[in-house]
Amino acid sequence: QVQLAESGGGLVQPGGSLRLSCAASGSISSINRMAWYRQSPGKERELVAVIRTGDSTTYADSVKGRFTISRDNAKNTVYLQMDSLKPEDTAAYYCNADIKRRYEFFYVEVWGQGTLVTVSS
Repeated sequence: QVQLAESGGGLVQPGGSLRLSCAASGSISSINRMAWYRQSPGKERELVAVIRTGDSTTYADSVKGRFTISRDNAKNTVYLQMDSLKPEDTAAYYCNADIKRRYEFFYVEVWGQGTLVTVSS
């Protein structure tokens, strides 16, 4: 069994910062793509940022220049540093990764349970 566990969400004032973490655990052989998605009430889940093996990254236009995604392969962890937060960043943030389990030959997509970020004064 492989799991993703997010942490770091909370309440922050506009202009503030938060750092989300997502740790993968279980019988892991390797992790390919790792990403953060978010979903606000009444809206579809959207991609926020993705980081691939080799550390190439892609960001949603709405967060470019404000958010930074990074990963620590030794810890099977992905981070999302969020700066200059805006009220419209309020959402549940979900971690997502393509993980190959030990003794298997293919990657499976795994989702975390989500962590809530609220940006409000």
